[in-house]
Amino acid sequence: MTALAIVFEYLLFWLMLPFLLLHPRVRQGVGRRLGIYRQPIAIGSPRIWLHGASAGDVLGLLPIVRELKALRPDARVIVSAITDSGAAMAQQRLFSQGLAQLVTYLPYDLPGACRRTLTALRPDVLVLEYTELWPQLIHAASRAGVKLALTNGRIGPRKLGRYRALFAFSGNLLASFDLLMMRAEEEAERALLLGAPKERVHVTGNTKFDALAVSVPEGEDRALREALQLRGERLWVCGSTHEGEEGPLLRVFQELRRDAPDLRLLIAPRYIERAGRVVAMARSIGLQARLRSQPGGAEPVIVLDTIGELVRAYQLATVVFVGGSFGRRGGQNILEPAACGKPVLFGPRMENFADSVQVLVGRGGLQVRDAGALARLLRDLLARPDELRKLGELAREAVSSVRGASARDARLIAELLP
Repeated sequence: MTALAIVFEYLLFWLMLPFLLLHPRVRQGVGRRLGIYRQPIAIGSPRIWLHGASAGDVLGLLPIVRELKALRPDARVIVSAITDSGAAMAQQRLFSQGLAQLVTYLPYDLPGACRRTLTALRPDVLVLEYTELWPQLIHAASRAGVKLALTNGRIGPRKLGRYRALFAFSGNLLASFDLLMMRAEEEAERALLLGAPKERVHVTGNTKFDALAVSVPEGEDRALREALQLRGERLWVCGSTHEGEEGPLLRVFQELRRDAPDLRLLIAPRYIERAGRVVAMARSIGLQARLRSQPGGAEPVIVLDTIGELVRAYQLATVVFVGGSFGRRGGQNILEPAACGKPVLFGPRMENFADSVQVLVGRGGLQVRDAGALARLLRDLLARPDELRKLGELAREAVSSVRGASARDARLIAELLP
């Protein structure tokens, strides 16, 4: 990367710094994001540093870490995230259970921050996920002799031009990797088109499928049932919703209650800082609503504002809708509720989870084009409880059939360790 490009990066960083310091999703851990550690981390070796951007991405790493620990019990695991919720998830699901020895934040992609971070963490292997191609981090890791791996490699067909433009600016980042573990054959082909060395490209599948087996508790959460004051009513769970989706969903719920007065709704916004606004939205159209964290009764609408409880809520659901699929987000994880044995409904925008759609459509997953179609389908399903149960079982079986990527990835990563 040229000196002019690095100067441009620093200028861009200073322009974005106020946003980075104030945004509620990424404002914690500024020192570590700058690569400032009081002293080198003393956790032993060999060290594997795995990075997942958000809470969902960190969950995708969980089964890999379990498999790695089985293969190499001596390995010390470091997990980083970009979002504050991702770091909290890593702390809760990996560090607190002894699977990781350190949870930290990904450094800002600046030469100094990346160099200082690598000096402090001293990893033997750095594992990035999906499309987390950070030029300065990758270059700094290569110069430091750190082995590089990509898991759940995802390269969409419409983004080839963007990658070529990035590589013209930063050099071919894929050529720096020792191991590229792609989710599907077509994504491996795109990696080769972008210049990835053929002998380093492997098709291993999506570890997110395996993450479901880890994250689904064995039994239902009675404490959550009590907190929601569920006494046999049917529960519609809308998980990982985004801006612009809750309004139509609340109106669909209002409509459904006319024929199904026992139906209740639990909405889990993708970003919990929006929970209060969703409660206000429900109240503005005449629905009684409260936050999950607040004491209350059996309000028709409850908004989940806690971390780590969504999968437990799915277990209590009669039917599930997964958000991020009516707007520009490109979908959210539809396999988690399917692994709980629930029928899963979702909208038309599922570009980022196309492989999950292929797994579920026709096997417990139902795609709808808009809120009106969602209302009609739900009204029909709620009138046929036996069909709901059948769809739930199909969904659970579909997820069970696509597991195994984590074991394959872990074996390949373990080969990179000293």
